[in-house]
Amino acid sequence: MELSDIDNASNLVSLFLQRADERGDKPFLTAKTDTGWTSISYAEAAEAVCLLAQHLRELGLHEGDRVAIVSENRPEWCIADLAIMAAGCITVPAYTTNTEADHRHILNDSGACAVIVSNPKLAKPLFPAIMHTGRANNVIAIEPVSASQSGYFDLHQWADMTTGDAAAARRAVEERMAGVEREDMACVIYTSGTSGAPRGVMLHHGAILCNVRGAATVIEHDFGWEEERFLSFLPLSHAFEHTAGFYLPLGLGADIWFAEGLDKLSTNLEEASPTIMVVVPRLFEVLRGKMIKQIEKQGRLANFLLGRALRLGERQAGNRANLLDKPDDLLLAATLRPKIREKFGGRIKALVSGGAPLNPEVGGFFSAMGLVMLQGYGQTESAPVISCNYPSAGIKLDTVGPPLRGVEVRIADDGEILVRGELVMKGYWQRPEDTERTIIDGWLHTGDIGHLDEKGRIVITDRKKDIIVNDKGDNVAPQKLEGMLTLQPEISQAMVTGDKRPYVVALIVLDAEWAHGWARDNQIAFDMTALKDLPAFRSAVKAAIDRTNADLSVIEKIRKFAFADEPFSVDNNMMTPTMKIRRMQIREEYMPRLDALY
Repeated sequence: MELSDIDNASNLVSLFLQRADERGDKPFLTAKTDTGWTSISYAEAAEAVCLLAQHLRELGLHEGDRVAIVSENRPEWCIADLAIMAAGCITVPAYTTNTEADHRHILNDSGACAVIVSNPKLAKPLFPAIMHTGRANNVIAIEPVSASQSGYFDLHQWADMTTGDAAAARRAVEERMAGVEREDMACVIYTSGTSGAPRGVMLHHGAILCNVRGAATVIEHDFGWEEERFLSFLPLSHAFEHTAGFYLPLGLGADIWFAEGLDKLSTNLEEASPTIMVVVPRLFEVLRGKMIKQIEKQGRLANFLLGRALRLGERQAGNRANLLDKPDDLLLAATLRPKIREKFGGRIKALVSGGAPLNPEVGGFFSAMGLVMLQGYGQTESAPVISCNYPSAGIKLDTVGPPLRGVEVRIADDGEILVRGELVMKGYWQRPEDTERTIIDGWLHTGDIGHLDEKGRIVITDRKKDIIVNDKGDNVAPQKLEGMLTLQPEISQAMVTGDKRPYVVALIVLDAEWAHGWARDNQIAFDMTALKDLPAFRSAVKAAIDRTNADLSVIEKIRKFAFADEPFSVDNNMMTPTMKIRRMQIREEYMPRLDALY
């Protein structure tokens, strides 16, 4: 295999078929079943892709038709995505957390004429949306779904759609793909959106291939290219996992293992022994908190080592590490680090963070623990990766690294980051006005504010639209403050606000385990609502705010705070599926409480 194959590929399906011929019986997609971890080989996947593609054509689908996927991460998701494109159609991924209203919006907006759904649970909100919109005349169910639930559409079973003459199906797909070029549409990915209705981002084959080539070059140059294994955890419906967790490993000829969920992630890491894992910052924050709590329970020596690791991590986060840190480095290498690496399966080369800003202290912690942390930057509109930290470029944790191969970046006069290259989307589906406002003279206007450092690495300061402008005209970056707050053991989540106001305030979600511990230590019955009214409890939380304020400028300091009633989550619509807070929804829900702080 050669990375030049990615440059020469005219489309994603052709690259996959080439890899399938090269890899043959080597494992491609691995998932947990009743009998344990079970793999589908490259050759088996190629056969299923071609057969499903032909059956889609037999249902009457044509070039350019949109087909939605509503499924959790599993091998069939990847096969379905490739098969839709192999049929000449366009994939429309949908989140498994979508409500009926979400499905109605996507079906209507995309005009999808078919849907592939994984199971009865996910079919439950989908089917009423299909009936309401009159879209999707055909539904393919991966697991058996009762035919009695249909009536407005034809229901087909996955097993029936992946059988037949494999050789003939392969020939038909190859003939069809010969006419598909890099500039042709591959998928319409709806942005999860922190406000407003999701917009469909039109990504062409070349955009994703450009991303894959850039990321693969980093892996080959800095880590060596061998038998790679990825552990897939983020939703494949999200552009980050779609490219970095699916098409990148495909381009590398790697094996993809599918995690069973957050509750089993630790076990899956040890079982899968991945070499690379793609994760959002929130998960790193959770893992950091759990690891610290586990170590703290292991006695004085463990706590001494943890203290040295945290100190080293802070120095690395602030780019202050030097030769005087060598003793700590050697001590940790002989004690904590081997244990931490084993928890990640023992073979991990790199943890790739993206989807939201990573707090440097979190990155520094994992770096001190001997794990290579690569923070990437991008957005759905750029397929999605724009830049990434990697060792040969000099990892600096308060940056997101230099642009990847084939990516141009410049900074506008107002500080906005602009991007140009094959990775830039074709535009927003059926929204030409939005497209014209976002892509100007070939440059993607990211909406992010930042600058380039002396080595050409991108430094993100904030989202253009999220910046708080106080009543004196000072700019405050909320994501920085929120990241710092959530590093405190007392605080699980936070949202800060203060636009057109005299100072910044915070809405706090308490860490339940810390609150339990405080009540126990103070011999008070645990009742979260009652605790919030206790002056001593509020003082303890204020101490966490004060510790954060100690590292903030005068205009950034958080003057007052209020408690949220419940954690921000996808279910209450206060977080996106990729763990970003929805500021508009949170402000609307808690507006009286926040206003009372002024």
